[in-house]
Amino acid sequence: MSRGTWRNWAGTVTATPARVHLPRSVDDVVAAVRAARGSHLRPRGSGHSFTPLAATDAHAIDLRHWAGVDTLDTTTGRVRVRAGTTLRALNTALDAHGLAMANLGDIDAQTISGAVATGTHGTGARLGGVATQVVALDLVLADGSVVHCSAGDELFEAARIGLGAFGVVTGLTLQCVPAFTLRAVERPEPLDDVLTGLDALLTGDDDGADHVEFYWFPYGSQALVKRNTRVDPADAPPPLHPVRRFLEYDVVENAAFGALCRVARALPRTAVPLGRVAGSVLSAREYGDRSHRVFTTRRRVRFVESEWAFPRDRLAGVLDDLRALVPRLEHPVLFPVEVRVAAADDVWLSTAYGRDTAYVAIHQYVGAPREEYFTGFAEIAAAAGGRPHWGKVHPLDAAALRERYPRFDDVRRVRRDVDPGGLFTNPHLDRVLGPVAP
Repeated sequence: MSRGTWRNWAGTVTATPARVHLPRSVDDVVAAVRAARGSHLRPRGSGHSFTPLAATDAHAIDLRHWAGVDTLDTTTGRVRVRAGTTLRALNTALDAHGLAMANLGDIDAQTISGAVATGTHGTGARLGGVATQVVALDLVLADGSVVHCSAGDELFEAARIGLGAFGVVTGLTLQCVPAFTLRAVERPEPLDDVLTGLDALLTGDDDGADHVEFYWFPYGSQALVKRNTRVDPADAPPPLHPVRRFLEYDVVENAAFGALCRVARALPRTAVPLGRVAGSVLSAREYGDRSHRVFTTRRRVRFVESEWAFPRDRLAGVLDDLRALVPRLEHPVLFPVEVRVAAADDVWLSTAYGRDTAYVAIHQYVGAPREEYFTGFAEIAAAAGGRPHWGKVHPLDAAALRERYPRFDDVRRVRRDVDPGGLFTNPHLDRVLGPVAP
């Protein structure tokens, strides 16, 4: 056991649990659950949620020592991984055996269990989020029982994106794919042109790209468009040279951008011109590499994020409203907006449940005022039928979320069945899922 103050990655959420459990086996997880009876227990991963999802002043369980791949079948692509494994470590292990995740988000510091539990996603109009690649879960329930569940089991359907509300996930079985190479083409394009051809761009209909996203600095006229296309390794351009990778990612996108944000936070009147400068110096690059090295990048500049999921046909209107909002804000925006897409899926608490989805993520540098910006965008999002990302800042409570998720009542019912005493709850879960009691 360990204790001390815990902080999330952004430094915006802190907690001081009474006890922190660091299990090294499933039996240790069972012991932690039993020790927490009569109190509360929250699992925590790498702290990349911007919400108080993992915060507790009671019992916390940290699975960092319960990590690694248990079984891996290169014939079927089925891989069973321990819950505390980071995506970075998982990607390395899969690649060593000629396998890969079918799709990933843009950072790999999260644990696989945390990424799945909060609905982490990448981009790709014909692909789902990380949770759609999960085919089975192993959990320890509130009564200390160890269960295995898979498709067709209500517990699996509710707990795949489960926010840690149904039990402690100890293992996940993933359906992986043969390792693949991506050709990455990243270049600045006029924002107005991007918005004019929005649907064809994001679905890959304009050039056949499998994974498309774009960023733009709210005061600039350029967007950085990223197109990743699956290709035969022989047809891929070479990877970025290590020196160029260092200069563009470590120096420009982390060190220099971090300095720009610090100046703009200290001198808000410089934020708009600095934002225009940042948008104007975006550079083009084309390279090829294994999928996980293209999908993910290191992020060292701390920020706070709010992201919403919309029916794809509502995206253009949402972006119009967001562009109209930003110039009216009292406090300037220091970070770019990010736009991605995903295919409809059947995961009960997925932001893409039942509908082809577009995602719009807004960010603000840590320590800079964000309330007006986030609140204004939340109003735009709610009016467009938006569902907020479970790991990012939003104001909705259970009553509002129930209207956005057709299986919300089923989720609550399953939660009551497996945790009637609310062992795994905290105030944030009570807000977004409602109290355990009916």
